[in-house]
Amino acid sequence: MLAPVSVGLKFGFLIVLYLFLLWVAWSALRDLRRGRGGVVRADSAARYDATGMYDAATGLAEPDGNGFEPRLRVEQAPGHETGSAYEIPSQGATLGRGDVEIRLDDPFASTHHARISREGHVVVIEDLGSTNGTYLNEEPLTGPQPLHPGDRIRIGDCEFSYEQ
Repeated sequence: MLAPVSVGLKFGFLIVLYLFLLWVAWSALRDLRRGRGGVVRADSAARYDATGMYDAATGLAEPDGNGFEPRLRVEQAPGHETGSAYEIPSQGATLGRGDVEIRLDDPFASTHHARISREGHVVVIEDLGSTNGTYLNEEPLTGPQPLHPGDRIRIGDCEFSYEQ
């Protein structure tokens, strides 16, 4: 009588184990695809070549006073209105959960998560040693990187696009 119960428990355990492994694989695939949306807009695709690098012919933005107004547009962020924009002041802006210029209500954001600074007519983003990292166009930042119009910045569940 004990043998059928034992066999049933073994099969039940194996079923639960396989369901758990399928859930982990599904979760990993969902996280890898998060933020891509599956659709590439034609206007943003034109800025990239096959390597993902920017075309040098697009040139740099004009210096201050000639239409150079860098800003971050909110694509999605808890506590922020989608479509609103934050201007990047000449002294730069810090993003994070603490006392910063652009406050993020996201548990995955560090107190001082990332810094966007203006160096002449070039705008640079830099991760400030955050726990969960900063992503530029779905690639983790490994050092300071210049921003180009249309670049997408992701910190946790917050997404911004860079505009000039």
